[in-house]
Amino acid sequence: MKDDNHNLSDAYFHTSFVFDSRRDVVWKEVCRFIQKKFIPENCRILDIGAGYCNFINNIQAKEKHAVDIFSRLPEYANKDVATHVHSCTNLDFFNNDSFDVIFASNLLEHLTREELLETLYELKRILRENGKLIILQANFKYCAKTYYDDYTHIQAFTERGLSEMLEAHGFHILEVKSRFLPVNMKTTLKFNLPKLNLITRLYLHLPYKPLAAQMLIVTEKTANPHRN
Repeated sequence: MKDDNHNLSDAYFHTSFVFDSRRDVVWKEVCRFIQKKFIPENCRILDIGAGYCNFINNIQAKEKHAVDIFSRLPEYANKDVATHVHSCTNLDFFNNDSFDVIFASNLLEHLTREELLETLYELKRILRENGKLIILQANFKYCAKTYYDDYTHIQAFTERGLSEMLEAHGFHILEVKSRFLPVNMKTTLKFNLPKLNLITRLYLHLPYKPLAAQMLIVTEKTANPHRN
């Protein structure tokens, strides 16, 4: 079954999520924005569902790790990124309280309910107290018509539902942006815009974001999951 999951993941990257170097231009600006607000440069950070490593390659940290079942993950990671071709549901190769920050982009919708609960358990275990879990995720509220055009989408989330689930599992909500980015990079890249880095930087600071259907949720691990 494990090999089947790896094969299905590789097929998805080959057909539905093809490599495009322009994504890196966008991600550099996204990382700049997120890092300034939430990620100290001296942290130990993990990117789960890292894919082509656009986030982890462009973030600054003293130690960087990437996890994905995509077999070609190591090919896309920079030399300063330790890669682990593995499921996020079992991270037993990491010790308890190992990371200051964990990041996940467009991962949770590909997990079953059981896999999601297993993943949240593992993330809470390896995240240090007051460490941050940052999630970038399609917001079903704003992209319902096309959400299941992606055949790998299993679950759907809104900012309220996802926030409440995270709080129930011991993550205190620090910030929620219900509209942060367009639902996927295809929406942005299909226009082949010039100076994409400057456009992205401006977009991230707009008070109203046209076409935005991805949310950003920033949390921290707490000792008491039911604190107010």
